Amino acid sequence: MRRGLRGGKAWGALALSLCLCGGVFAQENEPPAEAPGDVPAEASVPGLSAVPLATGAEASLRAPVVTLDRERLFVESRWGQAVQAQYDRESAALVAENRRLEAALEEEERQLTTRRAAMTPESFRPLAAEFDQRVEALRQAQDAKSRAITRLRDERRLAFFEAAVPVLGQLMLEIEALAIIDRSAIILTFDQLDITEMAIARLDAELAAGRLPALPGEAVAPPDPAPGADPETAPETAPGTAEPEPRPLAAPEGSQP
Repeated sequence: MRRGLRGGKAWGALALSLCLCGGVFAQENEPPAEAPGDVPAEASVPGLSAVPLATGAEASLRAPVVTLDRERLFVESRWGQAVQAQYDRESAALVAENRRLEAALEEEERQLTTRRAAMTPESFRPLAAEFDQRVEALRQAQDAKSRAITRLRDERRLAFFEAAVPVLGQLMLEIEALAIIDRSAIILTFDQLDITEMAIARLDAELAAGRLPALPGEAVAPPDPAPGADPETAPETAPGTAEPEPRPLAAPEGSQP
């Protein structure tokens, strides 16, 4: 669903939310039409087996439209926390790798600059050009790793929301809701209509029970070494991931032909 509403749609959503909440509170003084949790035993969402029926707060909530904080659902669930933790580890590894590469290249740059004093410009120029090319190739390789890990994080996030669909669908059946609206698209609502905590608890339970896909754990394969890269300064094969950019290294003086 779109994260934002504009104009009349936004106010329409607000009015609907207020009306629904008023209906919920009005029902508190009326005898319930059916006992809480009175959901048919066979009611379930295809693809999700052995889901417990609503209990506690879930059983007491009855509303045709409920709200959900998608970002909180991801950040506070075990799955989302595992994805973020792995991304942080990969990011830290890439930062450390970038620093090692930078230190090695800086040392080679100093040595090359020292040698320049005893060389003619004609003999020094090819060495400087080769060094420049290697630095650029290494930078591109590290940037490729950064993009790969970011893409993998986004894919894992998408997989989380896809896996959450049948769980949320089953929860909708149990609370007799007809729709779930992203809370970020609503101007004003009552907290009683928010099912984020319920959804987090249900997703964590389904994950622990093995009824959801395993937590993502594949590593990012590093790109092939750049042609002509020095083995001493080539990127390591250990998966490291993040989006830091190495500090630009200045080419040796007189490196340009």
